[in-house]
Amino acid sequence: MLLGLLVGVCLLISLVFNCLGVISLYRFPDVYTRLHGATKCSTFGTLFAVFGLLLYSLIRFLAEEGTEGDRFLVLFIHTVIAVVVLLISNPTGAHALARAAHRSGVLPHPAVVDSLEETEKRKGGVAA
Repeated sequence: MLLGLLVGVCLLISLVFNCLGVISLYRFPDVYTRLHGATKCSTFGTLFAVFGLLLYSLIRFLAEEGTEGDRFLVLFIHTVIAVVVLLISNPTGAHALARAAHRSGVLPHPAVVDSLEETEKRKGGVAA
């Protein structure tokens, strides 16, 4: 009963943060803020969903015996691997998209200072 409640709370928190990420895609003015909102919210929302799954699989592993329990241990290990991949790929992908947008000439909506362009000019690189 308590396990089901904890998993449900984790999934509810995940749902809220993923919905906030979707709203940020529609409400924010430019590609940079949309990337920021969608990436942060989807990462945090997915972490809560995964945390609920980890909790469920760990408790089921401890409660079951034999091969039934081993299935939940395998689920737990696969979920941990998925979290590591998510934590590496999500911010890296968002960074690559933002840098590609900047290099293609898309500026932030109310841009007053562009530190990336100034840095690239100092290094002698090609700015957007």
